[in-house]
Amino acid sequence: MYQVGIVTLSDKGAKGERQDLSGPKIQELLPKDKYEVISYTMLPDDREKIRRELIRLSDEVKCDLILTTGGTGFSPCDITPEATMDVAERNAPGIAEGMRAYSMQFTKRAMLGRGVSVIRKGTLIINLPGSPKAVKESLEYIIDALGHGIEIMTGEAGNCAR
Repeated sequence: MYQVGIVTLSDKGAKGERQDLSGPKIQELLPKDKYEVISYTMLPDDREKIRRELIRLSDEVKCDLILTTGGTGFSPCDITPEATMDVAERNAPGIAEGMRAYSMQFTKRAMLGRGVSVIRKGTLIINLPGSPKAVKESLEYIIDALGHGIEIMTGEAGNCAR
């Protein structure tokens, strides 16, 4: 069972001015027999707060997977990818590239998404888009491969000794 942290990034959501629909959508879509959500947080679009939460979830809580939602667009306050890269030890670009390529079948605007996917220690961190529809498309596309990626990353599969 993989332990998951979900972080929703939204200034209005953090102020209680907007209901988070994307974080609950992630919880709904994760297969319950493989993924256990152990942390759910909503934060404003604040680079330092996001950075600290990602470090806490990876280094202290030791999540296998962190899924963020929101803050990946072109708006000046959309800084989730930058905060994620701040904590990255290794890049895992294929996941974010795959999600964008798949989503462009539905909307060309998917090319405007700036989400990234990285590894920090034994944690895979993936930025998902902010809308429930885009979260569903993206997560359904990558979910089957994630378990294998986490197994390799944590040394459960693969040739490297950890």
